[in-house]
Amino acid sequence: QIFLGAPATGNQIGRVLAGHSKWITCLCWEPLHINPECRYLASASKDGSIRIWDTLMGRCDKILTSHTQSVTCVKWGGDGLLYSSSQDRTIKVWRSQDGVLCRTLQGHAHWVNTMALSTDYVLRTGAFEPAEATINPQDLSGSLAELKDKAQQRYDQVRGQEPERLVSGSDDFTLFLWRPAEDKKPLERMTGHQALINQVLFSPDTRIIASASFDKSIKLWDGRTGKYLTSLRGHVSAVYQIAWSADSRLLVSGSSDSTLKVWDAKTKKLAIDLPGHADEVYATDWSPDGQRVASGGKDKCLRIWRR
Repeated sequence: QIFLGAPATGNQIGRVLAGHSKWITCLCWEPLHINPECRYLASASKDGSIRIWDTLMGRCDKILTSHTQSVTCVKWGGDGLLYSSSQDRTIKVWRSQDGVLCRTLQGHAHWVNTMALSTDYVLRTGAFEPAEATINPQDLSGSLAELKDKAQQRYDQVRGQEPERLVSGSDDFTLFLWRPAEDKKPLERMTGHQALINQVLFSPDTRIIASASFDKSIKLWDGRTGKYLTSLRGHVSAVYQIAWSADSRLLVSGSSDSTLKVWDAKTKKLAIDLPGHADEVYATDWSPDGQRVASGGKDKCLRIWRR
């Protein structure tokens, strides 16, 4: 089941969205520049399907079925495509408009755990420009049409002339870099990790890809070619999640060694060590304005760190 809540009050909005037969693994909103009402939500499930929900009407609009095992991640691209990764070792590219399957990306030898788009950051922030952030960055003024135009301009600037790039990380210890809108052959197969990959992320400026793994390291790769750049070592246990700062200069990582670490992308060195959690750190994220980091762990604490 999916519950929608009002951010200001926490109260439930509309009806509960129910239909998946097993637990839900990932949620992703339609980008602002495609539909400023942001009414559509994609959900991936252990039942092998992706559902697209009309959250205003409170109903399921489309069911996308082709995966033969659990869907691990779903991404809504900026050009109207949906991307889904699965434990069936494939990534599928769908047209969000009508739910047609465009192509299947194959290459991984084990479960595909995680995906990232080169445009993820600009899709997430929409019309919000971190460089112009005020005390309360939520106070975005303007009509829906103005916000849509601003989001479109920011998206076009980041995307440039080339199509979106997609990077995938797997239990087979490898990553693949794709141009999924154009080709089902990968641009690059990225090897070097000694254990399964938990998360992969493009930097907001799209120049660097970071990957976090059970091998205790974070690896950096060239965002255009997929070539290996360096390894960030310092954690003494598995790295679960990573997050980039808005200016792409810093990277934060959360680990099962109960610490967070902040890395400098330019020097490739550890910048700050953040102990404080009493147990494994499962989740971490950087606020879109770049001012704060949030982390959640097995110690049942949510911590907010100031830059």
